Amino acid sequence: MAVTSEATTVWNGTLFEGNGTVSLDSSKSASLAVDWKARSEGSESTTTPEELLGAAHAACFSMAFSNTLVDAGFPPESIQTTAAVTFDPSGPKITGSHLLVNAKVPNIGDEEFQRLAEAAKGGCPVSQALAGVEITLEASLA
Repeated sequence: MAVTSEATTVWNGTLFEGNGTVSLDSSKSASLAVDWKARSEGSESTTTPEELLGAAHAACFSMAFSNTLVDAGFPPESIQTTAAVTFDPSGPKITGSHLLVNAKVPNIGDEEFQRLAEAAKGGCPVSQALAGVEITLEASLA
């Protein structure tokens, strides 16, 4: 059975002077401020759609990679994934997502690890949803 997750944004004002709040409705785990300045210039205190997309991509890839490793006979002890999603405000457009992965996986060689990481990148549903942008991968064993 399909699962639907929901988030809601309330935006006030114009794009450049306005601001909003993103609420994670399904989990009720966060309500986050958003605005154009943070999105186009960066911020340490206000989130962006790209940060939220990065969170989704990192979580999805980690899950997909864990499953790929288990299916290949290499159960991971841990996987840490950072997804760096790049936004070009002059487009405006999202130009890519870079996955930086560090994993502790017993008894696996680097060549097999890299092959399985690439397979997980392609099998990750968020990677598939981002098919219109470049997705790069940098994976290392802990």
